[in-house]
Formats: sequence, C-alpha cells, structure tokens
Amino acid sequence: MIDMCNRRKRLERLVELAQVYRNWNRRELAEALGRDSSKIIPASGNPKLDLIVELADVLDWSVGDVTECLWGGADGDVPPVEGDATFDELDTLAGEAHRQGNYREMIRLAGKARSAASTAEERALACNRELGAWDGLGRFTRSLDIAREGLTEAPIPSDVRRMLQSNLANSCYSLWHLTEAQATAAEIVAHFQSGAPVSDRDRRTHAFTLYVLGSTHRRLIDADPGHANQHAAIAHTTLKEATQALHMLDWRDHPTAAGIARTCRGGMLEAEVMLGRIDARSAAATILDAMSEVVDLDDTATGDLLESYGWWCIFGCNIALRHISDERELQRLLALFTNKADEIAERLDNWAMRERVFSIQFDGHRRFVGWTGQDKPLTIDNDDVRMITGTMGRFPQFRRTGWNMLESAKVVADSVPAGS
Repeated sequence: MIDMCNRRKRLERLVELAQVYRNWNRRELAEALGRDSSKIIPASGNPKLDLIVELADVLDWSVGDVTECLWGGADGDVPPVEGDATFDELDTLAGEAHRQGNYREMIRLAGKARSAASTAEERALACNRELGAWDGLGRFTRSLDIAREGLTEAPIPSDVRRMLQSNLANSCYSLWHLTEAQATAAEIVAHFQSGAPVSDRDRRTHAFTLYVLGSTHRRLIDADPGHANQHAAIAHTTLKEATQALHMLDWRDHPTAAGIARTCRGGMLEAEVMLGRIDARSAAATILDAMSEVVDLDDTATGDLLESYGWWCIFGCNIALRHISDERELQRLLALFTNKADEIAERLDNWAMRERVFSIQFDGHRRFVGWTGQDKPLTIDNDDVRMITGTMGRFPQFRRTGWNMLESAKVVADSVPAGS
C-alpha cells in the first residue's frame, strides 16, 4: 500500500503524463478535468473519485489502472525480503500458508518470493502461488491478472506454462468468461492428446484442465442453449476423463483430488439428465441422499471434499430449474439445495458458490412470483446484504442481479434464510 506522500508524487506524475499524452498545457488539462489549473492536485494528495474518473478518461486508462497506480501494486512496492530468505524457503512457507487456508499470508509470502526470485521460472512459480491465494479469497479477476503476469515470464519450462494456462482457464471459468475458458482449456487438453503427461506437474495440470473444460461445457448448456445437448455430451465425456485422471494421482500428495473428482461426478449427473439418460427426479433424489452425509458441518472435514457437496447442491438446482415442471416441487428442491449450498459456502467462505446461490435464489423467486401471481418481495437480512455486496465486487456478471436483489428485496434485522 502506498503512503500519502508517495501517492501525491504518483498523482503528480500521472498529471504530467496526461499533459504529454494529450499534448496539452496545464490550463487545457485543468479544463478537461474540471478543475482550477492551480488546484489539480488536492492539498491532501488524496484524490476524490471524480478526479480519478476524469484522469482515467484523459489517459485512456481504466479507472482500475489509475487506482492501482495510486494505491499500490507496482513491483517496487513489494516489501524487501527479510534476512537471507531464499526463493525456495519463501515458496515453501507460501505452500504451508495455502494448506492452512491463510490466503492473505500466502499473498504476502508469494510477493516476497517473487522479489527474491532470480530466474523467470521462479517468478512464474511465485505468480502461480499468488494466483492460488487470490482464488482462495474469491478474487478471480485478480487471479486472472496474476496468471497473465506469470505467462509473460520467459523463458519458463513448458510444464510451468501449461500449469499457469490451466489456472488462467479456471479463473475465466469462475468469472463466466466461458469462451476464453473453453479455448484455453481445449488447447491444453489437445496437447496431452498428442502425448500423455509424463511429469507429476503435467499429470496434475491434465486432470485439472479436464475438470475445467468439462465444467465450462456444463455451464454452456444454459449459456449456449442452441447447442445444449452437444455441450452436455462433451461435459459428460470430459468430466469422466477428468475423474479417471484424478484417480491416477497419488491422493496422499494431492489431497484436493478426491473432492474435485466428486465434483466431476456431480457434473456428470447434471449432464446425464440433460441428455435424457437419467430422470430428473431420480437425479434430485440422488443428490438429496448425498446431503444426508453432511447434515452437521461441524463434524465434516472442510476443503475440496466438503466443497463438492455444495456443488452437488448447485447441480441439483440446475437440474430442477431445467426439468421439474411442478412448481411446488421445484420450489421445495430449490429451497433444500440452496440452503445447504449456502451453509457450505459460509463454512468454506466460498464466493463462487455464494454467487451461484444468490443467482439461483433470485431466479427461483421470480419463478415463484410468476407461478403464484403474488408480488411478494425477496426477504434478506443484513448478512445477506454484506454477502451480496461482496459477490457483486468479485463477479462483474452478477452485479445486475445483485442490484436487483438489493433494490427490490425486503431487508429484515433478524437472520432469516434468503428466498421465497
């Protein structure tokens, strides 16, 4: 984070750059910014939003680019490495922070490792650590940026590049950038079709990329309804291949693999219903039976295995919304599945799952209003407001839904389940 003195210096530098970029004198720049030429830089050195917006427009930058420059993020702002810590030592500590779920410490250590790195490969590996931490915090836009930064490093080994590309595809998938996710993941999968992975890193990358590609096609069932059956078929085949690849890993070294494999099986179930291979009510019953295994979350291990149960609930919602025509039964299933998914998302602090829960609750409420003809407002509490706000910041495509929820819902002081 930049201190006030350095922020003022950076703001002055940006103003100078804007003058040069536009070939304006200070008076012309001041007019464009709507300010007095003697007061472009506020006395506090802390610019207000209107100045940032206008300056971004003059520079042809995004508002985010300007704020990033003013408030932090430059390589020179990474704290110096303490003592004689080496890249390997810092990378090991970052890995331990990951296992403990301490993502902010992981970001700090990954930044130090990147500063201590002496090769392009080490810098790329530090980026991979950092993007994993942003992913854990649900900040997928940031993880996407860091993956791209890692991929600019050169030269780096091919297996490291493929690992970064796989994580890039996953960030795109999480943000609903499905075209980019599909293209990137398909390229990696095609590479391994011409030659099976040999290294442990490539085996992990192959399995994870199959999961991302299959999951992307599963989401494309709704996003590209004209080819829904084609996407469902590809999703089923690819998720099956992902499950097989995950089972070939040594799960003692890769404890997340079991949970991801279980998520793949749930995605296959959703695809099978779409393809008419399984009845929707039978699939919903299978998911309800699975929910009995996670009744008390305090007695359930956290991590990817618990997360998989939450995703099964989301898959159950997708199945119900597409295939259950009985509105009473639909509302019952949505309530059961979203309540459990919300409980798991809260336990894991999983923002991607929260986004799905809120979106499905909003869709379900609109269906409820259309079914009953009762213009009954959605009911949310202050915790929901906080979570909706956080979700809007993390998922740009959710913002319209989030605003609709916040502006139309009835907010109550007591904690009650969101929904109809």
